[in-house]
Amino acid sequence: MPRLVAERSDILPKLAETFRTRGYEGASLAHIGKATGLGKGSLYHFFPGGKAEMAEAVLAEMGAWFENSVFAPLRSIPAGDAAEARARISESCRAVERYFASGRRVCLFAVFALSETRSLFEKQVRDYFRNWVEALARALVVAGRGPAAARTEAFDAVATIQGAIVLARAASDERVFAGALARIEARLLG
Repeated sequence: MPRLVAERSDILPKLAETFRTRGYEGASLAHIGKATGLGKGSLYHFFPGGKAEMAEAVLAEMGAWFENSVFAPLRSIPAGDAAEARARISESCRAVERYFASGRRVCLFAVFALSETRSLFEKQVRDYFRNWVEALARALVVAGRGPAAARTEAFDAVATIQGAIVLARAASDERVFAGALARIEARLLG
């Protein structure tokens, strides 16, 4: 028997895991219903736009978490406060490590970017990665890097994090992610 859900937000973590493990195309309503414990009627009650609205809601929630926990703290560093910039860069690395569960959790934005789904969620995917690179680059400028070097380092850091998630999962070894993140942090703070 399907269970009752108090709010739409109660469903989002299970939707996110379903999309992470099955991708957008592979996540049928039957899979989604099984993961959430809801029937199709309840799913459409919460998400009248169907699976696309479910994915948009999950991406919006993930984007909001990153905005609040990673991007905004990096963007709001007072100009000229290099010590604060280094502290927030370090804090952002800890937040990223927690979010991706030391590489055990894949990035749904990356999953969507690598699939046929890309065209459906292109703006959300592009904005997520752009916001991350720009926020980190700004923090690096405050920490003392030149703008071009800061952008390159920020881009390389985000790319390395995404690659480390893949390698950690492929190796079934979270130390791969932890080691890559530690090296990224050391380079960023150097």
